[in-house]
Amino acid sequence: MNYLQLMPTIIVKYLLKSFYGLFCILLKVDPYKVTLASYRSNTLKDNLLYVHEEIKVKYPEFKRYTLLNKLESSLLGKLKYIFHMIKSCYYLATSRYFIIDDYYFPLYVIKPRKGMEIIQLWHSAGAFKKFGLSTVGASFGPSEKYLKHVNIHGNYSKVYVSSNEIIPFFAEAFNMEKSNIYPLGIPRMDYFFDKEVTKKLRSDFETSHPGLIGKKLLLYAPTFRGRSHYQAEFELPFDIRYMEEHLSDEYALLIHLHPYMQSNIAINKNSFVFHIKETYTIQDLLMLSDILITDYSSVFFEFSLLERPMIFFPYDLEEYKQERNFYYSYEDLIPGPLAMDTVTLVRLIQKEHFNIELIKCFRDRFIENQDGHATERIVNHIFKR
Repeated sequence: MNYLQLMPTIIVKYLLKSFYGLFCILLKVDPYKVTLASYRSNTLKDNLLYVHEEIKVKYPEFKRYTLLNKLESSLLGKLKYIFHMIKSCYYLATSRYFIIDDYYFPLYVIKPRKGMEIIQLWHSAGAFKKFGLSTVGASFGPSEKYLKHVNIHGNYSKVYVSSNEIIPFFAEAFNMEKSNIYPLGIPRMDYFFDKEVTKKLRSDFETSHPGLIGKKLLLYAPTFRGRSHYQAEFELPFDIRYMEEHLSDEYALLIHLHPYMQSNIAINKNSFVFHIKETYTIQDLLMLSDILITDYSSVFFEFSLLERPMIFFPYDLEEYKQERNFYYSYEDLIPGPLAMDTVTLVRLIQKEHFNIELIKCFRDRFIENQDGHATERIVNHIFKR
């Protein structure tokens, strides 16, 4: 990345610094102001939603604000996001607590005010594929030149993760002290312990998809492919016709893609395969599914809570290792069989010989608190209660 390529970033950086500095001069920090911000979605969801609702119920004296703007890669989308970031500078200058769930550019170009806390509720469970500063120099990651201008993942006060084992990886990815990373759980995982919600989910799903009643559900949930917020073209890596021919009597296939991949897949409608977009969340689909098929997505950490079979389909494994790589040996870590072609995948599904004990051991290793109270623990910890 040369200087000309960095110019737009540098211009935006100093624009934000100027607005932030002005707000800091004119305004004070509100000790009861909590802002939850994300560029992943236009609606409050996942970890931020759980924390927002817990604060609302348990700490009503705190005022809650949300900054939600899904970043689109079009020119108009980028311009809109610049205005969103200027707005975020006001909240950064006036909030006692600023809570995010992913990369958030304005945080990395300002100096936080004394006394404010910036809290990272990272959207992915566990630590599997490398991210953040662990990817410096890789084709997927930031360059050294970029880091001279943007202190990515800097300024975090606290980070919450699912287990002690993965703290060193988060410390590396965020360049922060291990003592500021707390293994108190993942808020959205509380969903899997709410029996009333999950019971209603099954009823609603069968009402909306009556043709799937009695069918076992396969869920294909691959990782995001692309760079940053740029959507990547994606084609299903297996032969749908072959799968339908051999599995449709007993199974149906649900497909859920990363939000930035949703618009780039076309599936012919039939009674075997269903592309689920907005109707159900990934947590809903994990709860509904009998078998998970994935590649490098961290959803299998959450799925392990259900003690159900999973199959790994890393069709581009060597290429992915070169581009992104992992904190662990991929083949040694995954708690399920590996398939590289459709015939093997179908055979594994039909055989139904899965090592559930391996999944349980994996779950206990990476998710320490399995009680449905992660949100409560984290919110109490944030407010030091």
